[in-house]
Amino acid sequence: MDSIVITTLAERPSLLSRIYEITDTWPAFIPHDPVAEALLGRVAADFPHYCVVATDGDRVVARGLSVPFTADLDGREEMPDKGWDQVLVWSFHDRCHGRTPTTASALEITVDTDYLGRGLSYAMLAALRDAVGRQGHDMLLAPVRPTAKHLQPRVTMTDYVGRRNDDGLPADPWLRVHVKAGGSIRKIAPASMTVSGSLAQWRRWTGLPFDGDGDIEVPGALVPVHCDTARDRAVYVEPNVWVRHDVQPPAA
Repeated sequence: MDSIVITTLAERPSLLSRIYEITDTWPAFIPHDPVAEALLGRVAADFPHYCVVATDGDRVVARGLSVPFTADLDGREEMPDKGWDQVLVWSFHDRCHGRTPTTASALEITVDTDYLGRGLSYAMLAALRDAVGRQGHDMLLAPVRPTAKHLQPRVTMTDYVGRRNDDGLPADPWLRVHVKAGGSIRKIAPASMTVSGSLAQWRRWTGLPFDGDGDIEVPGALVPVHCDTARDRAVYVEPNVWVRHDVQPPAA
């Protein structure tokens, strides 16, 4: 870790075009969430003060993305049921209308597979908290995607989140990182991301036949994907877990 440098992208704008050089483990279907397709690629350039990057020498080894949004408008809340999709849409809508943000939400922390298990996720989470604190926020929200939930896709997210180790910490590794870092689990976002595609698309994304009606377990999916052969459609609605981190203001 001594050789790794973490900064905001505002401090190193030359890395904007390189943050997706990382080798990751995201399922192939996740980028096909329509909100992600439309907006995620713009986050780092449009909100560089809210995004962090880690390098080891010349190599980009991790990225952390977050966005600001205004939560106190009619019809809004700090932790919406539509989670990841909703805060990303709100952030760009607010930017277009020149609104002053009231809070910030993390979108992702991705660590290169060669650098997993070194504690870099903790450092990236701390860097995101520091980044939003420097923008005047007193908390960082996160619609967390529990990393081991895909191993138990038919367990409800509520039951899964309630599982604890003997030390009282969450059984899920990524939720455990958040809680050990000071985060508090607040609620479920039942429809945080949605991916809908033809059966041919799902076959291409997953390598599975998608030839029968009903709920299909897909590697990497937190819940089953619903398949409708008559309509040539399969839909994945992913639940996430809202976690709140209090943020300390920057030292004077």
